[in-house]
Amino acid sequence: MEAIYPRANLSKRNHEHKVYPYLLRYMKYEQILNLSDAQFRRSTGVKRTTFNKMLEILDISYQEKKSKGGRPSKLKVIEMLLMTLEYLREYRTYFQIGINYGVSESSAYKHIVWVENILIKSKAFSLPGKRALYGSDIEITLIDVIESPIQRPKAT
Repeated sequence: MEAIYPRANLSKRNHEHKVYPYLLRYMKYEQILNLSDAQFRRSTGVKRTTFNKMLEILDISYQEKKSKGGRPSKLKVIEMLLMTLEYLREYRTYFQIGINYGVSESSAYKHIVWVENILIKSKAFSLPGKRALYGSDIEITLIDVIESPIQRPKAT
């Protein structure tokens, strides 16, 4: 008879086992790095140089934030930026984005708001104001179908 208990070196990787990269959690940025500049822009919505500038600003701010103490974030700064760009580009819900990045809905919201606020405060990036949009010849009609009333059957 032999006792069953955890053996030594169980957490070490066995190099004979195959690694499936699509199962690794933090592969998103590594996959995007291999894209061409045009594909990178299609994927993220910004040029690679702009992305690197945003990342530099966020890294500095994150180091300042963490120098004061606190629990480390589950996500890397790169992932927070990618999460924010994904939210702004695809306008998916915080719940869906949180699932993709392995965090809760509220954590996804906090990370996205933090990234947006830091980039706005840096004043390194600017968007055209309302006056620039009003002066253009583009006419946009936006219909919000979520808020449209629906007729419900009356209870009898």
